[in-house]
Amino acid sequence: MTVHDLPTPRIRELVARLVDRSTDDEESEEIAAIAAWTCLVEPGDGIAGRLVAELGAATALRLAVSGAGDGRALDAAGIDATAWSKARGRWRPRIDADAVERALELSVRSGARLLVPHDDRWPASLGDLGDHAPLGLWVRGDLDAARRAVPAVAIVGARASTGYGEHMATELAAELAGRGVAVVSGAAYGIDGAAHRAALGAGGATIALLAGGLDRPYPAGHADLLGRIVAHGAVLSEVPCGGAPTRWRFLQRNRLIAALAGATVVVEAGARSGSLNTVSHAAQLGRPLGAVPGPVTSAASAGCHRVLREFESQCITSADDVMRLLGAEPPREDAGSSRRTDDRTRVLDALSTRARRAAEDVARRAGMAIDEVESHLGLLGLEGLVESDARGWRLVVTAGAVAGAVEAGDPSRASVPRGAATLW
Repeated sequence: MTVHDLPTPRIRELVARLVDRSTDDEESEEIAAIAAWTCLVEPGDGIAGRLVAELGAATALRLAVSGAGDGRALDAAGIDATAWSKARGRWRPRIDADAVERALELSVRSGARLLVPHDDRWPASLGDLGDHAPLGLWVRGDLDAARRAVPAVAIVGARASTGYGEHMATELAAELAGRGVAVVSGAAYGIDGAAHRAALGAGGATIALLAGGLDRPYPAGHADLLGRIVAHGAVLSEVPCGGAPTRWRFLQRNRLIAALAGATVVVEAGARSGSLNTVSHAAQLGRPLGAVPGPVTSAASAGCHRVLREFESQCITSADDVMRLLGAEPPREDAGSSRRTDDRTRVLDALSTRARRAAEDVARRAGMAIDEVESHLGLLGLEGLVESDARGWRLVVTAGAVAGAVEAGDPSRASVPRGAATLW
């Protein structure tokens, strides 16, 4: 097999199994070329991005494989001879049809799927990365999760986190997820893991970005956590299956975290923390930044204090601060209103944001008659504060429900209970 065989019939066959929709011949050829490109280049390769954007993936791949640069095409893409020569030098060692086929076979076996930029489910915010946007994304979980993640916040920080840092990450992620904000992070130990677990515990959406292939959960100790994220959100990577999570790929992965989120919050970070790289990407993209302050004597918070000093960032002490960072002013109780403590409040107090409870159980907890409880539950359901199914009733904690709870004189229902994210 020669290098000029890309994409091979086997690659086309495998790619057909990696997309979950029908495609015509021209689109199939383009998707097969995108799959091959993800195997040839390192994340964030600007020359590849510019070439594909100008010519399309299939035509760009033919030029890359043959090495015969079309002068007019390269001029149109703004690529001079020196840049083309260097790019070809980077790509040449990976122009191997057998290696591409092996990566795609691993992807099929791992249950990964390929998402491409012209797909309706592609997250539009990645376009802000310009030439450095990913050529394609490998996904496990909900293919539409990243596009739907609006609003979204990136919660990042140190792997070697303290109890304080994990507590703050848990509180922020749980309350934000309960308000309908998707939590984006990198699935690392420490702050990342605490944020993902809290979002899952609150029943919210969370997305993890990996630096290596989806067949290699990293860190290995988070394999179960990543499995839960796949079940309730999505795990993404621009590196094909089989790819190792190298230092360079971690740094490039951070630009995706910053681009997917509407704002980035650093919860805890040392002076040289890798999460500051995510902050830098977010600043370049013009995304709002926030940092959680820590004790001035704590080296674990030195990076957060640096963000507050050196970047246009906000001091984050609560989920309300993050909502403001996202441009959504949190609801406030009217100064003249008083908290109601009537039967309606007793019913609300007897409900949970996660566990569903039968009306009889709610009545027992509230100390009320069942018919009275059912009447209140019906009215609360019409207001969108509670929901029910065959398993029973539960509180709905969304941005709209938060506003309704405050208007009802019960702002304590405007956040997820503090213990909601501690089960994992």
